[in-house]
Amino acid sequence: MNTNTEQSISETTFLGLAPFLRASVAGQDLKPYAESLLAEAQQKQTDGPLWMNLSVAMQCIGQRDIGLSIQAMALEQQRIFFLPAMQQPVLTRLLVLMAPGDIAANTPIDCLLERTDVDLILYYVSQPDPFALPVPEHDVVLVAISESDGNRATLLALEERLKDWPQPVINQPSSIPCVGRDAASELLQDVPGIAMPPTLRCDRKALQAIASGLTTLAASFPSNDYPIILRPYDSQAGRDLARITSVAELTEYLSQVQATDFFLARFIDYSGDDGLFRKFRIALIDGQAFASHMAVSNHWMIHYLNAGMYEDANKRAEELAFMDHFDDFVQRHHAALDEIYRRTGLDYLLIDGAETRDGELLIFEIDHTMVVHAMDSEELFPYKQQHIAKARDAFRTYLQRLTTGTHGA
Repeated sequence: MNTNTEQSISETTFLGLAPFLRASVAGQDLKPYAESLLAEAQQKQTDGPLWMNLSVAMQCIGQRDIGLSIQAMALEQQRIFFLPAMQQPVLTRLLVLMAPGDIAANTPIDCLLERTDVDLILYYVSQPDPFALPVPEHDVVLVAISESDGNRATLLALEERLKDWPQPVINQPSSIPCVGRDAASELLQDVPGIAMPPTLRCDRKALQAIASGLTTLAASFPSNDYPIILRPYDSQAGRDLARITSVAELTEYLSQVQATDFFLARFIDYSGDDGLFRKFRIALIDGQAFASHMAVSNHWMIHYLNAGMYEDANKRAEELAFMDHFDDFVQRHHAALDEIYRRTGLDYLLIDGAETRDGELLIFEIDHTMVVHAMDSEELFPYKQQHIAKARDAFRTYLQRLTTGTHGA
């Protein structure tokens, strides 16, 4: 991390996710910083911001379970954390409602709004009363909490509490369940121009019956045939995600993955004529689409960090072209994007997807908790600052419209 970040850590200022993500993207080793934070935290048992910083650091070095236990200790000390605006005057005070969980469990809005004129107030809601603590003054509310079995009671409680909230609310709790993988696929099944195979929830027993020959894939899951995609129900970031092409591969997969519940979907080959796969992330902000990134890979399971974007100038040139000509993309898919916005009812939403060979918008996932940032090397990715700034400015403008009562103008 840079000197400013080191100083912030030593002063136990709450940092949020952004500086840790920036360091990770730059390839910096966060382990020494995590160790220094741990040593300091042992001397400051009641310092909530310090313990929360340590929690994020531990998760960023792969120590998720330890990080979550440290987070629980931090939340025993306090449940409200402040990330003050870096620019003055302050445009908006945004109250961000969070739930305990890992770094993927809430909208990482501080990564998009890093170094802007927006005050962020991160409020970790509690059960049974989400607002057990007094709510700080604010101008707009963002419900950042992810869709999950564990969060459903919280979202239901918030739905009732936010019904007549005096300030504008971004992403109403009642709309968030639609981003679940199975719910999203059902929601978008009949949208013209969208390809999204039905995503089915299944248990281990059903899969083992197929693997053992007691039944077939088609008999258990009609309209499905190999290849299929399997992932554990709670999988994120591609963990234990696999393409299964036969009973033998299914048997091997079940021998290696011990989960009890899974998502199953038909695999769609979205490779181009050159055999490469292209996956993009799009932000929908108040219904308007913005390019976040586009990765090119020779493997169907694409993660930006391992797609070779940092090593291959041709891939970066293709991403640049995608972003520079994003208006053409929006024109091709405007009806589908408009329908996603209308059906989800979410004001801030991310889409991971691709284009099929016949020009349809292939949806992998819709969610509001994926990250959007401009932290990549400006030397390698000089175009990213400009294009991510469009999304950042659109979000700021949206906040301003909400606070001035000109929403939709």
